[in-house]
This record gives sequence, C-alpha cells and structure tokens, in this order.
Amino acid sequence: MRYMLTYDFMESMRNTNQWLGASAKAMASYPATGLVPHPAFQLMRAWGEVTERAFERMVAKPDWNVSIVVGEDGRDHLVQIQTEVSRPFGDLIRFRVTGRPEKPRRVLLVAPMSGHYATLLRSTVKSLLVDCEVWVTDWHNARDIPVSAGKFDIEDYTLYLMDFMRHMGPDTHVIAICQPAPLALAATAYLAELEPDAQPRTLTLIGGPIDPDAAPTDVTDFGRRVTMGQLEHLALQRVGFKYPGVGRMVYPGLAQLTSFVSMNAETHSKAFFEQIVRVAKGEASENDRHNKFYDEYLAVMDMTAEFYLSTVERIFKEREIARNRFIVAGHQVDIGKINSVAVKVVEGEKDDISAPGQCLAALDLCTGLPPEKKAFHREPGAGHYGIFAGRSWRNNIRPLVLNFIDANSGGPRRGGPFKVVG
Repeated sequence: MRYMLTYDFMESMRNTNQWLGASAKAMASYPATGLVPHPAFQLMRAWGEVTERAFERMVAKPDWNVSIVVGEDGRDHLVQIQTEVSRPFGDLIRFRVTGRPEKPRRVLLVAPMSGHYATLLRSTVKSLLVDCEVWVTDWHNARDIPVSAGKFDIEDYTLYLMDFMRHMGPDTHVIAICQPAPLALAATAYLAELEPDAQPRTLTLIGGPIDPDAAPTDVTDFGRRVTMGQLEHLALQRVGFKYPGVGRMVYPGLAQLTSFVSMNAETHSKAFFEQIVRVAKGEASENDRHNKFYDEYLAVMDMTAEFYLSTVERIFKEREIARNRFIVAGHQVDIGKINSVAVKVVEGEKDDISAPGQCLAALDLCTGLPPEKKAFHREPGAGHYGIFAGRSWRNNIRPLVLNFIDANSGGPRRGGPFKVVG
C-alpha cells in the first residue's frame, strides 16, 4: 500500500502543478488586468501557460502526426495507421500510404521501451515512409495494463519481436534503435535456430547496449554501483487507483522523467525560462521548437517492474547478450546461429547513452555470419538522438541504411530516388 500511496502522491503533485498553471493563466488573462500596465501580469500568464502545458503532457500519449506523404507522382497521399497485431503489452502497427503502389522495402522499426512512447521515432518514421513500407512496435503504458494480463520482462519482449517478425515474413528489414538492439539480435538468432524461413533479410542495430562494458558511460556506471535490492526498493511503485493497471508494480514514468531532467537540470531550467519570456512577449507559437521538443520529451510511460529489473540485471550487470548466454523460455539462444541475415551496426561518435563500441560488439557475436554480411558505420560528431532522428540520420545514416537494405534484398535494387519529408 505504501508504494501505491507514493504513486498516487506523485500523480497528485503533477495534477496540482497543472492546476496551478491553469489558474495563474486564467487569473492573469482577465480583461481587468489590462487596467494595470505592468509586465507582471504578462509574466504570470506566460508562466501559467507554460507550466500547465508541461505538466499536462506528462500523462498524455503524443499523436503520431504522420498524415501525408508526397509520392513520386507529386501528389499528397494520406497515411492510415493500422494495428495488425494486438497484444496486451504492445501492438504491431503499420503506416499504410493510400493510393500508392506498395514499396518493395518492408521495414520493421523496433521502438525502445525506455520511458518514452514509440512516437519518439516520429521523424524516423516520416523519413523512411517515403521509400519504404513501415511497421512499428507500439508499446503500451504499463499503468494501463491490468494485473490480470500477467508479467512482461525482456524474455517476453523478445518473444513479441519474434511474433512480429513471423507476421511480417522473410522479406522484412528490421531496424532496432537503442534499448531493443540486444533483444532484436537475440530474437533474430532464436528464429535462425527454430524457424530459419521466418528470419528477416537484414538487421540494423542503432546505438544499442549489446555489450555495456565495451565503453562505460554514466548509465553503465549506475548499473554497476546500485544493487538489485536497492533498485527494487527505491525505483519501483505500485500503480495507484486512477489507472486500469492499479496494483501493478512499475518503474513510474514520472520517476524516470525526474532522472532525465536531473541529468541536465540547468539546460532544462534555462529552456523553460526563455520560453516563458517568449510567451510573455508574444513571440511563441503552438508548434515552436520548444513545444515540439518538450511535448515529446515530457510524455513518459510506466515500465513494468520485471522488464526494468531484468534489463538492468541481465543486459547490464550479467551481460547475458554480450557473453552469448541469453535464455528465452528456458532455451539458451546462440547468436552464432545467425548465418544468412545481413547485420549492420550504426554508432554515434559522441553518443553518451550507448557509447561507441557497445553496439559494435554485435558483429563479433555473429560468428556464423560471413564478413560480406556485416557492415559498420560510426557517424562523426553525432550524439545518441542524432543517429536515428537528427540531421546525421537524415543526411548520412538513412541513405546508408537504405543502400544496405537494397544490397541484401536478394534481388535487384528497386524503388525510386531517396526523398525525405518532415
């Protein structure tokens, strides 16, 4: 009950701050305040507007906002988001472009389950959708999943990926970004052993912790310093009475957000202060740079306790993937069984989340794969976000990934020229 009360207390604090912001905005917006020509009212209204928006976004899942793709015919084609596989903890969704001939490249984009929604990959989806048919793993917020749905740990995550790959078929090209990279590698290896015909054609791993010890970061240092007992005691709470997952043990999104913000508290404080000034001066807009970034950054989701704990213990502490000792449903996965799936690794030179070398370890684990089926790219000057959604992705990495897909598609290169939108 103590954990449940703690969860509800955090939600109550968030709700209170949202209410304070709304109240300040309303009070400072009364026409009567115009009788007093003092900037305090403009600042009060601006503070209230920014505060209300920030705290409201913390419990709202962002929209994909992927509605139109410009085709090679020069026309706008509408995009429909369809759920093809529905599961309790996550769905496989497809972005179907209407009125356009189906593209030969079939891409499964594996989104991370690390605090933010799959919509964090919105710009990645937009850039790929022009030249590919795109599917995305859309993970659910643990607070909305009833306890009766059971557990969800990294083994379940791996089995989900295998099911999604089976559904899409052998002409699939998998791109795993950040956290799911080691599990996507394990899922591919398991399919290689059990159902070779269900394997994808290519597997691209972008900035993932295949071997966390290959290059220590603050994330890996934290994993080493803190014991599992400390994590269980300090990080986990039970979902409160407001949500369908009441009673489920989770690592709350609000607690994760606190950690995210504390890592760069000065930068975030400056950004919000400057936004308040812009709003007060009338220089801000609904979709300005600040709002676009923080609407996504502040939208956090709860993670099941077993997924969080198993990730820390088995991926970071025990390094089961790095040592090729990962067990799924009682079966030890042998990554060396991958012998026909082309594997590409992408890293950022200045990645401070998954430092250079951590993801590269995947190629050494693929002992059954010939050298011509392996590829590696390290993007100069790129940080973690830039290698899958920033300028480095758009200008350099994306064309390389598409060329890699074409080179390993089992046939001649197909499709039109590269065109990036959004």
